[in-house]
Amino acid sequence: MQYMMAIYETETPSGEKPEIDWGAWMAYTEALQRAGVMVGGNGLQESRTATTLRLRDGRRQVQDGPYADTKEQLAGYYVLEVDSLDQALDWAARCPAASTGTLELRPVLAMS
Repeated sequence: MQYMMAIYETETPSGEKPEIDWGAWMAYTEALQRAGVMVGGNGLQESRTATTLRLRDGRRQVQDGPYADTKEQLAGYYVLEVDSLDQALDWAARCPAASTGTLELRPVLAMS
């Protein structure tokens, strides 16, 4: 089963992410790859680079910035191929952001 692990982190007032330990992230990504559970994933640029779109009555409403105005913003994601939610949670607990941010695990909807 595939799960998307959305990674939410707190940005600084200037909109940038706090100091990042790239070594920890590289080691975590390599561990996912070695275990054969990583389907894909990417980090995202700061939330100030986001653009939000809504379609209302056939007209586009475009807004600069993220949809939610919160301290924690979507910072990146991984897609994992694992046997169970418990396995996905085990991998999420090893993520460098687990101790400072929030991780959301959600099953990927299989489109047939």
